[in-house]
Amino acid sequence: MDSISDDSVLTKPTYQNGVYGNPWDCYQWPSFKRIFSFLWKLHITSEKIPSKQILDQRLPVERPDFNKLSNPPTSGIQTTWFGHATVLVQFDGISILTDPVFSERCSPFSWIGGNRRYRPVPCEVEELPKVDIVLISHSHYDHLDYSSVQKLNAKFGDSLHWFVPVGLKSWMISTGCQKVTELSWWKEVKLEKKEEYLIAFTPTQHWSGRSLFDRNKSLWGSWLVKGQNNTFFFAGDTGYCEEFKKIGKKYGPITLAAIPIGAYDPRDFLRHHHVSPEEAVQIQTDVQAKYSLGIHWGTFRMAIEPYDECVGRVTQAIRERKLQPGSFFTLIHGHMATVGEIIIMRLINACVYIFLSCVHQI
Repeated sequence: MDSISDDSVLTKPTYQNGVYGNPWDCYQWPSFKRIFSFLWKLHITSEKIPSKQILDQRLPVERPDFNKLSNPPTSGIQTTWFGHATVLVQFDGISILTDPVFSERCSPFSWIGGNRRYRPVPCEVEELPKVDIVLISHSHYDHLDYSSVQKLNAKFGDSLHWFVPVGLKSWMISTGCQKVTELSWWKEVKLEKKEEYLIAFTPTQHWSGRSLFDRNKSLWGSWLVKGQNNTFFFAGDTGYCEEFKKIGKKYGPITLAAIPIGAYDPRDFLRHHHVSPEEAVQIQTDVQAKYSLGIHWGTFRMAIEPYDECVGRVTQAIRERKLQPGSFFTLIHGHMATVGEIIIMRLINACVYIFLSCVHQI
């Protein structure tokens, strides 16, 4: 497919009175009544998170292989899932960390409120290998964690390059970040001193905010990093919209995409903000990704669907669409995979699906 050459067809966010907005007619901000109804359902739902003993069997946490992390392969893309939307992606001589959240809670306070992990982090920030850039999709606490930012700054200092949506640079600087680039949708930059890498900020359907007073004062979106041999797409957090087709047309094909698959139920409330597993598979097709990693699940309880339901639904969607088995896969916390090794991907995906299916019958 030919790339988009006319930038006039690329959608821009709305911006009025210092506030960004989604430009699509299909997007709706929920009423207070719907918000309250969702929070009540989340509180009373019978789909509670199982005990730690059961979780250790169903969704184990693995210590990362730090030797492999420090010596990534010279071909393909090596990816490690640390939970939720935090992924370390290594390819073409560069290491990328997405939406780093290594804290116990995604909350304004470290000791109360927000969402608490039901699966621990596989390692601490201090144990991470060299990281070149960090991609931040938006300002929500489950994607932008103050403590994790501070720890990354302490470990890597000015050698770490942060890429954030427009409106977030001042916050990042205030936390101690020294090298920060903020972009709006469809803007591109070359990586400093490594101009063979293209970094682009692309649209999603979502919102931003860290308090009652700053909703949508910074933008939200997805990221694309194009190296010499591979391209990585990080979808961040999003409802489904047609812009993903434009991303694929402009930047595809993509080697690996990290796409959210969890926190989608009830659909009448969350469909504008979070994709369903089936919509996640549609995004894979839209952006022309050869492989996709399912993220945004199995870490924080943020919706009412069973915590692991998304894994089976993604596998079923792949099967129904007759897509390549193993092309959309999930990992357990701390596990590493190298895309391109299709036999391994098929084995991982099949084992996870069969395992979870058996567990639900117990």
